[in-house]
Amino acid sequence: MVIVNHAFIVYTKNMKIAQIVCVFPPYKSGIGNVAYDFSKILAETGNEMTVFTPDYGPILEEKHNFKITLLKPWLKMGLGAFLPQLLFKLRGFDIVYLHYPFFGAAELVWLAKTILPKKFKLIIHFHMDVAGLSPFAKILSLPARIIKNSLFKKADAITCASLDYVKNSDIAKIYKKYPAKFKEIPFGVDTDKFRPAIKKESETKKILFVGALDKAHYFKGVNILLKAISEIRNPKSEIRIVGDGDLKMSYGRLAEKLNIKDKVNFLGKVSDEELPGVYQQADLFVLPSINKNEAFGLVLLEAMACGVPVIASDLPGVRTVFQDRTQGLLCKPGDANDLKNKIEEILSNEEKRKEMGKEARKLALEKYSWEEVKKKLNKVIK
Repeated sequence: MVIVNHAFIVYTKNMKIAQIVCVFPPYKSGIGNVAYDFSKILAETGNEMTVFTPDYGPILEEKHNFKITLLKPWLKMGLGAFLPQLLFKLRGFDIVYLHYPFFGAAELVWLAKTILPKKFKLIIHFHMDVAGLSPFAKILSLPARIIKNSLFKKADAITCASLDYVKNSDIAKIYKKYPAKFKEIPFGVDTDKFRPAIKKESETKKILFVGALDKAHYFKGVNILLKAISEIRNPKSEIRIVGDGDLKMSYGRLAEKLNIKDKVNFLGKVSDEELPGVYQQADLFVLPSINKNEAFGLVLLEAMACGVPVIASDLPGVRTVFQDRTQGLLCKPGDANDLKNKIEEILSNEEKRKEMGKEARKLALEKYSWEEVKKKLNKVIK
């Protein structure tokens, strides 16, 4: 590839890049979606991209410009998977891009970086800390936790969606020691696909949640949202929940226990084609996560791009996605009463709600366009 930059010409060779991630589409997950988008961007510039991910079922069927290699886990728990075969599959790559956390694979990347004769460049995208592990999971994750400091020390670059999150995370000490390694690359959103539309007016205000409803995503705070909804008396409202998983039935039982079954609509899985329309019909989007397992919130970008004001928990990383009281409101994590008050504050003031929606769309266009993401990601690779 030849890059012409006014007074000089820079010659760069296309790279052979491996991305390693614990989940990947069609599984619905922020980590998998980020890895998918990064793969597309890096392949568009001529790099040879291969994604290594555990074999959890169907492969992505749509056409894409990169290769997907599914690896059978020798052992798995939650989103962790032991993949010893990965060690030898990393031979010959110029760059290995590890999406962290990934218990069962991070150790293999560390070992490959240590023993393989051809040394690849290692980039780690730090997504989040992992909180709330069961005792058994803590035992299984012990090797990854033992080599964590060494792994990040070996990294040639560390990317993240939010430096605010990193500074308040379990790797804060690593950041203080190697600040030059860290590069902030905010996630992007397709502002043509996710855009405002004329909404059907109704007395009943529609509150939207989008996210996985499985045990791995217990931290999304759906139970907190249901409790908050049960306390709202004015204005008249309903909650639409997009997503599926093994916790869906328990959330349904909770809604019944709180006597709000008629106000809760579980939409299940919604196709990528239909999702923008669901956002567009919402009056408010809520992300009520309870702990730092939530590090950013891609769904906030999708909602804002559709001109929908947002409410999100005041957590490191998440709180930097938008400006409190401009595009939406921040609420106390795990506090159903505070969430209830914030929902009522927005929905009871139509002028404020519409102004926040306009500001949300403006922010999505200015800060989270894919062009900005591409520039920053390709700069790290070069």
